[in-house]
Amino acid sequence: MLIHSFAKLNLALAIINKRPDNYHNLNTLFERISLGDKIILKTRRDKLIKIHCSAQGVPRDKANLCWQAARLLQDKFGIEKGLDIKIIKRIPVAAGLGGGSSNAASVLLALNKLWKLKLSKSRLAALGVQLGSDVPFFIYNAPFAQGQGRGEKIRPLDKLHKVKLWHILVTPKIHVSTPLVYKEFDAFSGLTKPASNVKIIISKLAKKNPLFKPGLLFNSLEPVTLKLYPEVGRIKAKLKRLGLRNNLMSGSGGAVFAIVASKEEAVRVARRLKKEQATWRAFAVSTI
Repeated sequence: MLIHSFAKLNLALAIINKRPDNYHNLNTLFERISLGDKIILKTRRDKLIKIHCSAQGVPRDKANLCWQAARLLQDKFGIEKGLDIKIIKRIPVAAGLGGGSSNAASVLLALNKLWKLKLSKSRLAALGVQLGSDVPFFIYNAPFAQGQGRGEKIRPLDKLHKVKLWHILVTPKIHVSTPLVYKEFDAFSGLTKPASNVKIIISKLAKKNPLFKPGLLFNSLEPVTLKLYPEVGRIKAKLKRLGLRNNLMSGSGGAVFAIVASKEEAVRVARRLKKEQATWRAFAVSTI
């Protein structure tokens, strides 16, 4: 079985407070984008789960979220079959794009069909949150959704189903540590409050007015990641010099994106960056 596993962007990410369980309450606006991995599933006669992936930085053992997703369903529903999981990786690893969470969600959705479990999306999402806070977003297959709690409380934004944004997306060749970013966030003082909120951005999108004024998009974690990983700041500075002032880091970083007016502009900027910055990866992507 061949399945597609798409990345996400956070058009807004506001950290509300720290929870007693050491996670953080947040309010975020997810967007699913066209950058994606391919996953090939093949049933095994034994109960083993094998991960096959040539990409650097992707675990091939039980640390892999695809492995954990398959084992979760095996254990929960007494499945006696095993699985070969081949991941053809295109989403940059540890970049704030949710690649691992998307892969896990795709495996849950596929095995729900392959193993005839007949689970609802809400049930799959409840299982998925055991693997990661971003997993439920990908379960719902929504182009846009609001996430609250740890990010796992998902409200698909059906009224935005016809909205399509184009982005230039840039990632440095570094792996950002999400636990380190949150640790520094908790110790960091002087963070600014969001200039806007998720409701305002959703309202703008509903009016098909995607070229927001600078400062409307917001990520509470960005100042911390810029401090820890200066290369992310260099990407933001480069995009500003290209006239793309309204750029933002996704998740805990280090991917940075900007909303552009058209596919042509996204492709043009991506080509230019690939020529000028050999250590960065640049993609022209859209809502999907």
